Amino acid sequence: MDKKTKNILSYAFWTLVAGLLIWFCLRAVDWTQFSEALMVCRWEYILLSMLLGVAVFYIRGIRWKMLLEPFDPSTSAITTFNAYNICMAVNLVLPRAGEVAKLGYVVRHSAVGEDGKRLLTFDKALGTLLVERVWDALVTLGMGAVLLLVKWADFGPYLQETLAGMGIGQGLWWGMGLAAATFIALVVLAWKLREKGGIWGKVWGFLTGIGRGLLSFRHMKRAWLFFLHTAVIWVIYWIMSASIIWALQDVPAFTGLTLTDAFFLMIAGSISSVVPVPGGFGAYHGVVAGALHSIWKLPVSTGMIYATLNHESQVLTQALAGLASYIHESFIRRSE
Repeated sequence: MDKKTKNILSYAFWTLVAGLLIWFCLRAVDWTQFSEALMVCRWEYILLSMLLGVAVFYIRGIRWKMLLEPFDPSTSAITTFNAYNICMAVNLVLPRAGEVAKLGYVVRHSAVGEDGKRLLTFDKALGTLLVERVWDALVTLGMGAVLLLVKWADFGPYLQETLAGMGIGQGLWWGMGLAAATFIALVVLAWKLREKGGIWGKVWGFLTGIGRGLLSFRHMKRAWLFFLHTAVIWVIYWIMSASIIWALQDVPAFTGLTLTDAFFLMIAGSISSVVPVPGGFGAYHGVVAGALHSIWKLPVSTGMIYATLNHESQVLTQALAGLASYIHESFIRRSE
């Protein structure tokens, strides 16, 4: 089976999973209650959440630019901003493919050195992307740990149940251990065979490029700005989560929810990204609606109101931002 066929089958499988998850979530929805909630929804808060979503893309682009600058100082904010927008739009259709598109975009716009080659290569860009992912994962885990320490009685049992239901528990550690062992074996083998050239020489060169990308963190001129941008990003995510609650403040079920609850819903929603379905459809809805049902005893149909408004407003934001960046790239930037 060739790679193209495998990709098609993988996409078809996860699309089917997304469809099943959506069907499972929507089958319990009380559509009368759902439509009544939409009638009293304060849409200005939905618009606020969408605008903040665009702000997050821009700030993420600025933060990534800081990691790319040691390799190519000419990297512009518009390049990384467009890269993020296009990435998110592609991920709505092809999960994880957006990251490849994002890396390819910044490499294609990298300056050319005296040797005629791009200053920024795919492997170096990938290394910087991994730095971002690792850092964001650590921040998420840290925030979740603090929240659970303070509010374990409220959120702890649900989180344990959710992780177990998604297979994230002991199996995760075994999987991570196996992946780490495989990667270490690949690095050692490539290092030993690197001087023979051929495929192993290319593998070693690619791995060292990733390594240089990972170490780009050390060469940032103002590292404190990286941490500041990270803090701002997660504060905005928190406000976005709260904005949906504010939008539903005229729905009795949501009047008692607080900023702390919005913080937990933000973290719970991030768990759904583990399931690689197109655009997070179904997975996000199930996790968030499940959290509202398990912790706050809201009916699943009521929880789906929050999950749908939050998820679909951001899907629309990603699609519009991606389209805007595509238009800028295709019709404006190329004419400059």
